[in-house]
Amino acid sequence: MTNPNPSQQRLIDSTDGLYLVDAGAGTGKTFSVTRRYSAIVDQPSVEPEDVVLITFTRNAAREMKDRIVSHSSYTTRELADAPIQTFHSLCSNILDRYGSNAPQYLGIDDTLSRSSDVIEESAIESSLFAEFISTFTDSCPEHHPILRVVTNPGELRSVLNNLAARGIFPTKDGWYRDGRSKLLGDLDGLLDAVEAVNQPRNGGRKQSELKKKLYRYGKDSTFLPDALSKPTVRGNEKAVPVDPIKTAFNSDRSDLIAFIHDLYFSYLEFALARNYLTFSMLQLYTFVLLCEDPDTRSELAFEYTMIDEFQDTSEIQFKLALLLAGTENICVVGDWKQSIYSFQYATVENITQFGDRLTQFTNELNSNHTRITYPTTPVETIELEQNYRSTQEILDFAEHALTTPSKKSESIDAESIRERIVHLFSNSTYDETQIEALQSQDETLAVLSKIDEIVGNPAYAIEQDGDLIEPSYGDIAVLTRTHDFGRELLSVAEEYHLPVAYEGGVELFRSDAAKRLLAWLRILESDADRGWSLVLEDAGYGMSEIKHILKKEAYPTEMIEFRDALASLTVVSSVARRVFDRYGHDGPIADALVGQIQSAHDQTTMTIGDLSQYIKTNIENGNTYDISTPAGTDSVTVQTIHAAKGLEYPIVIVANMNQRKFPPSGGGPTAISYDSLIGIRQRYLYDDVHSQPHQYDNWRYDLLNKCLPDQADEERRLLYVAITRAQQHVLFTAQEPNQFLTDLPVPIDEYEPSEPTEETQQTEQSTLSVPIPDVEEPVGYSPHSLMAEEVYESVTEGRGMDFGTQVHEFAEDYVAGITTEPTNDDERAVVSLIDSLTGEIHMEEDVYLPLTADGADVMVRGIVDLFCVHDDRVEIIDFKTDLSRYAESEYQKQLSVYYHVIRSVYPDRQVSVEILYTATGERQPIEPLSKNDLEELIK
Repeated sequence: MTNPNPSQQRLIDSTDGLYLVDAGAGTGKTFSVTRRYSAIVDQPSVEPEDVVLITFTRNAAREMKDRIVSHSSYTTRELADAPIQTFHSLCSNILDRYGSNAPQYLGIDDTLSRSSDVIEESAIESSLFAEFISTFTDSCPEHHPILRVVTNPGELRSVLNNLAARGIFPTKDGWYRDGRSKLLGDLDGLLDAVEAVNQPRNGGRKQSELKKKLYRYGKDSTFLPDALSKPTVRGNEKAVPVDPIKTAFNSDRSDLIAFIHDLYFSYLEFALARNYLTFSMLQLYTFVLLCEDPDTRSELAFEYTMIDEFQDTSEIQFKLALLLAGTENICVVGDWKQSIYSFQYATVENITQFGDRLTQFTNELNSNHTRITYPTTPVETIELEQNYRSTQEILDFAEHALTTPSKKSESIDAESIRERIVHLFSNSTYDETQIEALQSQDETLAVLSKIDEIVGNPAYAIEQDGDLIEPSYGDIAVLTRTHDFGRELLSVAEEYHLPVAYEGGVELFRSDAAKRLLAWLRILESDADRGWSLVLEDAGYGMSEIKHILKKEAYPTEMIEFRDALASLTVVSSVARRVFDRYGHDGPIADALVGQIQSAHDQTTMTIGDLSQYIKTNIENGNTYDISTPAGTDSVTVQTIHAAKGLEYPIVIVANMNQRKFPPSGGGPTAISYDSLIGIRQRYLYDDVHSQPHQYDNWRYDLLNKCLPDQADEERRLLYVAITRAQQHVLFTAQEPNQFLTDLPVPIDEYEPSEPTEETQQTEQSTLSVPIPDVEEPVGYSPHSLMAEEVYESVTEGRGMDFGTQVHEFAEDYVAGITTEPTNDDERAVVSLIDSLTGEIHMEEDVYLPLTADGADVMVRGIVDLFCVHDDRVEIIDFKTDLSRYAESEYQKQLSVYYHVIRSVYPDRQVSVEILYTATGERQPIEPLSKNDLEELIK
């Protein structure tokens, strides 16, 4: 595309005023937006700093700048600091410059630091939030009844992020602006939604859709005695009565709202104290700053505001745009048919109801002070209709995706949907499009067999530079709704040496490398048996051999040496790299894992045990990381539909069009959730109404949730996005076709796959290379590495490591209040000691002692069993379950490390060190060695 078409030219020339641009798939949106920007900044009175252009990825921002440079009088250097960026980076810049005191508008007695880490990775934020939850639970016993029903703390983090995206924030004593009313929900809006699905069908002869849904009200549920009965809820007519819905909506939720407030506010304080911000916090504090500081708002006010991919914005982002705009020169560009990110809190109504929301949000922002001074009407709509990607046959076919039901019972107002669709016209002269649907019991092999059939086949010829050529592997993309089918396809493709590359999210932590690392981390921590079991099995030992080794603790000498070598390392990436080297994991997955693990450690206070949980959580959740395996010289691309948005391929295969896969059937209900119509709600309740504590289902939530609109619209938009990635041919495959596929106007043919031909084995495929920064680390030791092992050789009596671990775990649980009853004399000795202490007790704390030996930096890392802090002194006490004192001289070295660390933390207090021999209950004072003595031992 070199010259704008009439609609594009109209957009480029329309620089002043309010514009909503409907830019359908492949209509040259980026081309038009960058030309418009160039036209604006080339005006004599406008500089780049007067124009904000907001995109949704950093890559898109870079591409925008490159295109603008080629069409304006500005150079790359001159545009380097121009506000062409994402919402998050723009908010970060604003807070760096103006936002130090932003938290204080919420009543938080802290400030933002320019050195704050911005947490971009969900898994790291999850780990930090889990750390926060443990402290919050301990400090807020009044909220335990609600916390009891939350099995996954990550659900609470999602609730807070959802609230932040909707502009709902706590203050110290309440809620910011209209936050509390939004938490209550929107009864009028809910009743409107109910009315839409509560009309009797078939001329009044058949019950309403809602009454049909409520047939499952209470099914497989245990309600409290106050629950309305199913006949009362469903009523005696064809439509559901409204009064039970109002009763459920108007229930008292003051305890839940108080819990959310305290959780939310405490998390904001926790993050500030730990010097980090999440993406949602960046937007939160920027919004509060712009609302409360008119001078900053005035200084930042942009003369021109442009937002790309507006269908992917959240409510708070819409409001941020209004606060940043200094004039009505606002242009938003997007396509409601491609709004597919509600799981990231995108609100499609921002674009489908742009004019109404513009007025509504302006009124909300001006409710107590005039912040928006420019007119917000009229809004002019520009429609880009010329498609430069797909054939007309594909474009016409794609529109069917927006009106297909996701299940047989779903009722769709297809006519009203079609009225909203801006019909696209293709500029392609190619008219040999193939649209097919295949069904096979072995769908994975069918996809690969069909790919083999397509390559080099003139029936699937593609257009290239005006000529028709036979397709190659690199012309084909396989798109799926979820990751699982793509993983399976890659695995089978490897067996046949088919050139297939994956683009997008990779589940790093489900790899063998990650599982082996987890095993060794468990060996280093308290969960040693599970770790040894996997390591020994991996080494070829049988189950009976493994049981014997675990029972006798007769681990292979070479493995013990490797464990000790790992224990001496202090940088977690070094631990990972050493494990990967042992097993020969030197490819891209291992490299990426090292980077992720080091990043997680750098941004948190993870111990080795925390790192084990981090890996385990990633494995359980299937967290993905955007590490792509770039296609080789000629490779099929496999990716999810979400990852394919914005891309195009000559031939697209939409695979896994199966029941319960598209739309997916997973994702059970969460304990607490928020929806703008019904507000904040509990799915489960904890009560002892029947004299026994029990978790009950909440009948109010059950009823109200069934009144909410189905979420199938976004699934239809996903299907539309998948189809419109294709330029010339599109195919569908399934094993058990879903309702989407059976309702599309394409016959579904039975397909018998054949094994791919041997010719494909010669195709070269490139490999992934992930650069990992080198980490400078001091040489690492544990206190045990300073101890002479010979002292243990003459010992004939002992109770083993498991017993020692048991006593240590009991001590930790006793201090935490988890357990109170000792089971043996050693545990009773521990109880007697702990009960005698009068200061502040700390258990199982990591300590690090930096030393220098022979000019080399050395770090000695250990774990203190217990230390007790008093006003004038600190007692360090180490538990030993030995039956004699044969190793006391060696324990002196270990405890000397702890002494010097604690001494540096509490320089104004006397520090004592002693051993508690749990077998006898005796406490033995220890005289610590000097740092020089320890350095000599290291030498």
